[in-house]
Amino acid sequence: MRFLPGLICLLPLLSPLAHAELIDDINDRGELRIALEANTPPFNFKDDGKLAGFEVELGQLLAQELDVRADFVVADASELLPGVEIGKYDVAINHIALTPDLKDRFDFTEPYSYAKADLIAQKEAEPRSILLVQSLAQDKPKAAVPVKLAIPFQKGNPAFHASLENALGRIKADGRLQALSQKWFGADTSVAPKP
Repeated sequence: MRFLPGLICLLPLLSPLAHAELIDDINDRGELRIALEANTPPFNFKDDGKLAGFEVELGQLLAQELDVRADFVVADASELLPGVEIGKYDVAINHIALTPDLKDRFDFTEPYSYAKADLIAQKEAEPRSILLVQSLAQDKPKAAVPVKLAIPFQKGNPAFHASLENALGRIKADGRLQALSQKWFGADTSVAPKP
């Protein structure tokens, strides 16, 4: 029991190391690891072997705002969210709908895109992501469920949350997000559609 007081004194020093913030890891690496599928145009896809699409350009803008490089990792849909959960990827930018179930597992940015779309969930015991089955065009004749697309990341990273939110806010405020959605969707999807 003699070593116990010494060990107790060391715990506060070890605690920050055990709970390092995601933003510190990203800054140390100099890159933001972004998972996506690369097979769902116009969101993200490969064009002559190079990544392209709305979410690819958004990821590049976010990384620039965080003053790091964007490191895109192509993954299967079934690997995206589990990979973010265990820290394999920092974020997934893959048209992921903000749902109550996912909000229990992840922290999210504010929505980067809104759509009127019908949704289907993957038929698995545990839903991993939501797939859009209509286009983002906001002039569909039939009423559709409004969808908020946001960026998930590991819970418990308030400094990263604030940094990512601030970066996204700057991209929205100066019109870059609106221009990006006009380029890829022909409409401003950065604001909620009117009913």
